[in-house]
Amino acid sequence: MDSEAASDGVVSKVAVGSVGEVVARFRGILDGKGVMVFAVIDQAEAAQTVGLKLRDTVLIVFGNPAAGTPVMAAAPLAALDLPLKVVIWDDAGVTRVSYYSPASIAERHGLELATAAGLSAIDVLTDAVTKG
Repeated sequence: MDSEAASDGVVSKVAVGSVGEVVARFRGILDGKGVMVFAVIDQAEAAQTVGLKLRDTVLIVFGNPAAGTPVMAAAPLAALDLPLKVVIWDDAGVTRVSYYSPASIAERHGLELATAAGLSAIDVLTDAVTKG
């Protein structure tokens, strides 16, 4: 698994397969763990509706109210970052899975680590889809 964290708090991991295949595997992982999927947005498809082209890019919005609610109760503006989001996208033939790290979300909203601990599930979920 190839993973990198940028200074802006974005974590990107390399996944094997096309964007569509990785999206399907990630959805299967979320469904298998009972994680709520709020939206799946095919941004490339949306671009086509207005005559524009975009590389394969799919945003998945998901979460667990038991983990997110305490975060938003402690810091209401954390709702701008929640539910959690993962973008699965084609980077010149390499499929990447990218998201804001839980630490960057906690820092941005001044959260105590214990309050934001439930957000770390995103690391485990994305590891599961990016294992070779």
